[in-house]
Amino acid sequence: MNREKRKQVQRKKRHYRVRHRVHGTAERPRLTVFRSLKNIYAQIINDDEGRTLVSAGTLSKDVSVKKGGDVPASAAVGTKLAELALAAGIRQVAFDRGCFRFHGRVKALADAARKGGLQF
Repeated sequence: MNREKRKQVQRKKRHYRVRHRVHGTAERPRLTVFRSLKNIYAQIINDDEGRTLVSAGTLSKDVSVKKGGDVPASAAVGTKLAELALAAGIRQVAFDRGCFRFHGRVKALADAARKGGLQF
């Protein structure tokens, strides 16, 4: 197995391991994070209905960032996501980091969402 394929398989395993434990309901939806090399995206999802309730990302028009792949941009996305969630009546969420480690941009987004009023 070549290196790229092995990395993809390992990433999928990490993602499934986290998703096996985290499930979003109507009372406590799931806040999921996707981090690419240039941008970061976050969604709040109700898994019972299979609906995305709120979403924000560095490419969203209402999030104003100059560069999408750094820690301040992630914090801006977390703040905007918390603002949209509170407007939609969502206070508690289950955090789903996906296959990403909880540090750097993912941690900045989570901390900003907590400061914005969301409870993990």
